[in-house]
Amino acid sequence: MAGAPKLVGIVWGLLVLNTLGSAGAKTIVPLPRSLIQLVTMGALVTAFALALVLNRRLRVRPSAFLFLLTLLLVTSVLSSAQLASGFGALFRCVRLGLFVGTLWLLGRWWDGGLTFVRHHVRMYFAVLGSVAAGLVVSPGAALPDLYGGRLVGALWPLTPPQIGQYAAVIIGLTVLLVLGRRTDRASAAVVIVPSAVLLALTHTRTATLGLFLGLALAIGSLLLTSAAARRFFGWAVLGAAVAAVALGPVLEAWFLRGQSQENFSSLTGRAKVWDALLAAERTVSEQLFGVGLGDKSFGGLPIDNSWLAVYNEQGLIGIALVAAILLVLGGVALLRPPSLPRACALFLISYCAIASYTEAGLGDASPYLLHLAVAASLLTAPAAATPVPTPDVTRRRAPRRARRPEVA
Repeated sequence: MAGAPKLVGIVWGLLVLNTLGSAGAKTIVPLPRSLIQLVTMGALVTAFALALVLNRRLRVRPSAFLFLLTLLLVTSVLSSAQLASGFGALFRCVRLGLFVGTLWLLGRWWDGGLTFVRHHVRMYFAVLGSVAAGLVVSPGAALPDLYGGRLVGALWPLTPPQIGQYAAVIIGLTVLLVLGRRTDRASAAVVIVPSAVLLALTHTRTATLGLFLGLALAIGSLLLTSAAARRFFGWAVLGAAVAAVALGPVLEAWFLRGQSQENFSSLTGRAKVWDALLAAERTVSEQLFGVGLGDKSFGGLPIDNSWLAVYNEQGLIGIALVAAILLVLGGVALLRPPSLPRACALFLISYCAIASYTEAGLGDASPYLLHLAVAASLLTAPAAATPVPTPDVTRRRAPRRARRPEVA
């Protein structure tokens, strides 16, 4: 199968733009939320249209990941049709449908290669570039007191957890590309160093833990086959031990972010929202299918947990489908022989699983589903080359006279 067209990268960038969201910090130039929603939704519609142009014959490849996503979409439509969450739930179903449809169209070019990993890194690095530009132009707006001095998007409304997630993901993928000798160290440093600075400024604990634990699992899968991975792992363990001894108090202060022990133990108030959500009375239908797609909040407060957000909006069936997505991708990755694509997939899957505890997004169009889509592209077996048919040449029989020997 021929390589993916360059336009596929543009489609992927539009999907990334769509999942940036419209809620966040105050920007330097105030952007109406309606304008941001118009841009993000327009990006998704454009992505779907371009994907149709690229795949006019609607050629799709079998994919357990996309099949389960489609079932999740059907569950979302059934729950949202009850209008318990208003007409906005149906709009979100249309958005999720376009999102899943675009992934089906792009799945034609999923071949186990690193094409979509490179698109992913480039697009999110561009997003982080806008964050860095906002920090340079207006440090006060980028580090507001409202967020406790944590880094936010001053040009586009991005929250600290979003920035931390993007930085952690592209750092992890770039480290793996270096270990697999798919990029040089100078190019990798251009991505890793500024991304690490931005991650540190966000004070995002979930992204940091997801980065370290995900990399440990991914690099561990390469230890038996890669000397570079073994060296990196050894130096990383040594560096972590030295940092823990020499910078223990500093790291603890960064991790606590000035919070009290009570606030930290309740996960910055998340546990109270979770307890209230689980204690709420629900009908059998709401338990099975949820109340429909919403803004991932309960009682006006963010849920900040993918599993509880899915339970609230898509019910127990939604939880089963999301769990199946992670289990299928993880199981396929573990059954594959050691390789760089497998390591990248393990990193993305493990990062999403870790982040799901304190971040919502696995049940709706979000960066987390894009991360898992990249993992699915890495685990897809290359399509078998179609043999070129050979023409059936019938041997013509020579005339009898031509077969007689010449007489001089």
